[in-house]
Amino acid sequence: MTDKKNEKTYWPHMILGFLLIGITLGYWTVKHAIQMPVQEVNEYMLKYQDADLGINDILEKKQAFDKVYTIKLNDVKMMVMTDNVNSKIPQPNAVTLTKGANHFSYTVTKKDGTVVSDAKVSFLLTRPHTRKDDVMIENVPFKDGMYVTPMIDIEKAGRYTLQFRAKIDDNTIGYSEVPAYLKP
Repeated sequence: MTDKKNEKTYWPHMILGFLLIGITLGYWTVKHAIQMPVQEVNEYMLKYQDADLGINDILEKKQAFDKVYTIKLNDVKMMVMTDNVNSKIPQPNAVTLTKGANHFSYTVTKKDGTVVSDAKVSFLLTRPHTRKDDVMIENVPFKDGMYVTPMIDIEKAGRYTLQFRAKIDDNTIGYSEVPAYLKP
């Protein structure tokens, strides 16, 4: 009988130790997650939640637009992107931005080549992982057969995205998204 009393069991200590480790790791995870900024995306020039809720409607309107109209970015210098040998996804060529004043001109045409001059057009210059530097132009004016943005001052080097939305009517909305890059 004395042998049983001298035998020590360590499992209650192990359970308390694992519990303490779990609580510590949980606290560490929450503390570091709070410090990380969460950035919203600008898919289809909308907040993520709005685009997610209405994606079927957005795609139907875009498909109706693409059947009849085309959007073209004019007068820009493109940088030729080489494909990544480790990826099967081709890289689209990016627009080369210049430090300082930039402007962008788009044409919206019917498939037969007729220029559309009465579309409601919006433009957004954004960075892929932040909305802090966004430049939104709600009504891009139509001038000389093109929709031309006013001068936009770009100072920070890095990746950008040029987003363009043309609304013909409530059921026909087109989108264009082109990557851009400003060299340091």
